[in-house]
Amino acid sequence: MATIFAWNEASASLPMLSSRFQRRLAHWNHQRLAPRQPESDWRDALERDHEMRWLEVAFLEELRETVAAEAEAAPDDPDGFVAWFEGLNARGPGQSDPLFPWIAEQASLEEMRWFLTQEAAGEAGFDDLVAMTQVKFPEQAKLELARNYWDEMGRGNAKGMHGPMLGRLIAALRLEPEIDTTVPESLALANAMTAMATNRFYAWHSVGALGAVELTAPGRSACTARALRRLGLEPKDRLYFDLHSTLDVKHSAAWNREALRPLVAEDPAGARAIAEGALIRLACGARCYETYRDLLWREKIALAD
Repeated sequence: MATIFAWNEASASLPMLSSRFQRRLAHWNHQRLAPRQPESDWRDALERDHEMRWLEVAFLEELRETVAAEAEAAPDDPDGFVAWFEGLNARGPGQSDPLFPWIAEQASLEEMRWFLTQEAAGEAGFDDLVAMTQVKFPEQAKLELARNYWDEMGRGNAKGMHGPMLGRLIAALRLEPEIDTTVPESLALANAMTAMATNRFYAWHSVGALGAVELTAPGRSACTARALRRLGLEPKDRLYFDLHSTLDVKHSAAWNREALRPLVAEDPAGARAIAEGALIRLACGARCYETYRDLLWREKIALAD
């Protein structure tokens, strides 16, 4: 099959990939998803949310347009679709990006600190995305998402929770992820994932996007884990990437078998939405890697600043 790179030209100048908009959307997501008490100005908050939700959906629709042709080619029978989906690991946007072998073999500690700061600031929280996505899904898919969520939560053991594992690495490297100092491509990835998980008419897209993460994360995680070992990080501090370099292989196989296959079997029309979600996630990731390479390799940013 041909490599999927059509998104690159089509999305090079998307208005809603601008730094200003992505930071505004990221701040809104941070605020609206945080637990809080009722507010006296709830009417103003609802008006603000209405405006932001309109912009959020417009952003997603821009992204959908960039992957529409590739998604249309996805089969709508269960076996054919799963084979197409699994093929994204080799031919999807951002796969085999030269950034990751470079990270594994050459990146300095300061370059790794910058890279991981960008990644941490753009982390949407896989556990929360899975939890929001699974609402009202059919039984078999819902059970698979629940099993995945339980693994993310350390199967009830706080020390095994994946989110805090990443937090320990952030603390060990003394990183300070901030929305306002993060490249817009990283924010766009997190914003797109959050948008698909929180808007029910993009729930099928979210299943595809989350499945694409499980499918493609092991290779990138292995390169990052290798770099952290090379740079002398303690095993407990690099556990997040060590774990995801192997565990997500099993997660992906189960997701494709227990969630994607039965969903497409029950409603073949959903294949297109799942495909779009997967391609959106991969294309957003590819934009991140290209920007990271531009900054780390060509522009030689002042990493110590």
